[in-house]
Amino acid sequence: MQQVLSVPSQLGVLLKAARKEAGISQVKLAERLGISQSRMSHMELNPGSVSLEQLLALFGALGLEIMVGSKNPAKRSTAQAPDAGHPSARHVANEPPAPEW
Repeated sequence: MQQVLSVPSQLGVLLKAARKEAGISQVKLAERLGISQSRMSHMELNPGSVSLEQLLALFGALGLEIMVGSKNPAKRSTAQAPDAGHPSARHVANEPPAPEW
């Protein structure tokens, strides 16, 4: 699944669709994340209120990842990802700590 997001409401639609595609109820996903079902519902309905840390945990639980790209392919950056020995690369490779909800 690839989706371009421009506004927060699109994120809520994406999260709900990904959860349903995975066959996971709000209750089960909330249990995996250690939050209440009502908080899970709130995150889908009001994704603008979700922190980046919470969003990354939610994406991880759904088997999704965030990719960032230029809107204009002609102006794409030539920046490269850090090598595997770089501390930030290790953080990406390892399971992130559980967020505080």
